[in-house]
Amino acid sequence: MDSLLFLCARRVVDHRPLPALPADLYHVLFQAAFLDGRTLVLRDLVATWPFPLLHLQRLVGHRQVLRDHPCNLCVQAVIQAVVAQLRQELEKPECNFSLRMLDMTGLSDSVAGRTTTGLSVWSSTKALAKRPTSALQPPGVDVHTDLFVDRRTYKILRDALQAGAASPLRLKCREFKAVDISASEIVTLLESLDPSCLRRVELCFNNLGLSGLSVILPHLSRFPELRSLKVRYSNVDVRHLMPKSAMRIRSVARQLGMLPSLRELNLGSSQLSGNLRQILCDLQAPLESLELAFCSLVPADLAFLTQSIHAPALKKLDLSGHDFSQGLLEPLRLLLEETSASLLHLDLMDCYMDDSNLEVLLPTLLRCSRLRFLGLYGNSLSTAALKDLLQKTLELVDLHVVVYPVPEDCYKPDQQESGWDFVVDKELLTAATAEISQILENSGRTDLVWTYNPCVHGALDYFSL
Repeated sequence: MDSLLFLCARRVVDHRPLPALPADLYHVLFQAAFLDGRTLVLRDLVATWPFPLLHLQRLVGHRQVLRDHPCNLCVQAVIQAVVAQLRQELEKPECNFSLRMLDMTGLSDSVAGRTTTGLSVWSSTKALAKRPTSALQPPGVDVHTDLFVDRRTYKILRDALQAGAASPLRLKCREFKAVDISASEIVTLLESLDPSCLRRVELCFNNLGLSGLSVILPHLSRFPELRSLKVRYSNVDVRHLMPKSAMRIRSVARQLGMLPSLRELNLGSSQLSGNLRQILCDLQAPLESLELAFCSLVPADLAFLTQSIHAPALKKLDLSGHDFSQGLLEPLRLLLEETSASLLHLDLMDCYMDDSNLEVLLPTLLRCSRLRFLGLYGNSLSTAALKDLLQKTLELVDLHVVVYPVPEDCYKPDQQESGWDFVVDKELLTAATAEISQILENSGRTDLVWTYNPCVHGALDYFSL
């Protein structure tokens, strides 16, 4: 329910021009104007903003609110108002413009460019990249943002970043995501970023291969605060080593070792069989998050990880897409023993596990006393095994989300629908979920969410560096 102050603010922003306002009302008026789409009022508020910082996420609300709200025009209105004030400063140096930092980071987790509503990294990039610039140098405004780039936006963003050196509106990138562009284009953009701000880099669907990755990594060493590197679906394959590729692996390992602040590494869908040691051997500090989904790992890779400096420090571990039904199960159990004191988030989705495999792992899972998230979607588990898992993990007081598979006894065999071999029996699934809900209700764990919806996995943030 909205507060009385917010309801009054909504009435005020219904009308222009605004009356003279005390500084302590600006935040609530900005929030009301933004959520109600009052772009002209937003421009007025920014023009007289009495503080040095304007942080959009803190002012407007949580990410889910922003994701569901059609506010691209509001973002553009804010930026246009900042640009207008900077122009005024150029023409009239005596103007007293208080705002010196516009923070647009952390606004949404939605993939930029895939939604026309809601505030995304794409709308921020698009609006910032098309801003007017000037060769003169007033005090200026730093704009902190998360940037997304693909083939459509590469030239726009490249030109914006290169022009930024001479602009009073200075772009400071915290998170950089590049999709489907070349290694040389990624390097061009990285060279234009302020080295003091970048904390996260995500490269996906770029077809880099080992050679492209070895080209990019040297350029990351200029970012001392870089904590997270994600290289997903980028055709990195080190299974069949030739002399040249072995040299490139050594180069990649050395360059990773030159990132002193790196704490999060995602090599999802890279083919690493037997070479995880070679990739991670030069890291100087333990990782807190390691995502190796669908990486074709072998027992030797898990054995290395178990004995490494990373195991006792890991807070997030993703080993989805590996077959733990046989030879990898014991190495996995030993690894979880080593991570049990620190682990918060564990993904074991699509790992070919059945009831007997889960039974072997369960005692070790129960030792992971800090676990917050457990992902088991896509495994062949029965309703009985899931109920047993639920009953026993109730003792994990920090566990808040479990993404479980549709129980195998809730499928209709011998039927086909849209090409699938198995069709869910909705009545059986309803009965199974009702049993799970009843156990949760009886336990009093209203804070614990059990769901078979894998989309929840990407929508919520269970782990953060």
